[in-house]
Amino acid sequence: MREEGQDELRVTDKRRVYIDADGSEQSNEEVETPNLKPKYVEELEARTQAAERQVQDVQSRFDQLRQQLQRETDETRQRLNRSADERAANEKAKFIADFLPVLDDLQRAIDAVSENAPRESVLEGIRSIAGRIENALTNAGVEPVSAIGETFDPEFHEAVDAADADAEMDGRVISEYSRGFRMGDRLLRPARVQVGRAAGDSESDNRQSATGNRH
Repeated sequence: MREEGQDELRVTDKRRVYIDADGSEQSNEEVETPNLKPKYVEELEARTQAAERQVQDVQSRFDQLRQQLQRETDETRQRLNRSADERAANEKAKFIADFLPVLDDLQRAIDAVSENAPRESVLEGIRSIAGRIENALTNAGVEPVSAIGETFDPEFHEAVDAADADAEMDGRVISEYSRGFRMGDRLLRPARVQVGRAAGDSESDNRQSATGNRH
């Protein structure tokens, strides 16, 4: 029995009591783990995590843009390739179409020879064929290489032989065996030519050759 005036001692139990499945009484003490990190460290960690998420977002957007750019580049390349193929096919078809009338003229010339047509008539037909061929080549961007009267240029001329010529034609093309052709800066074939050589140069060569034979 408590004496009057004595303070009553009260105890608060923070433990939680619960009954488990088999009816036993269990207790679960609440234990608070103290946070030992300073506040500024927590702020730095939060900022770091936010920065990492931002970097991941930027990287993801960059990957998406790169894939989109790659797709657009591939599509553009394929479109350009198709356009180039179509253009080449059209140019080839046009070139062949320009030669079909030449084939007709050639057949008429053959028929004329077979029928013993006059020589001038056959010759005129052959000239017409040659003119059509030249027109077709010109339309395709092909042009002949200048030769006769030009200074011999090994880049465009192939010297078959040389012949005596006046001094002003020394080193120049005096005859053409077959014409050369070029397309823009591309040489299709050189002109096969005869090159002039001044008579003095010929005599000098002969003297040098004779001197060499005596030695």
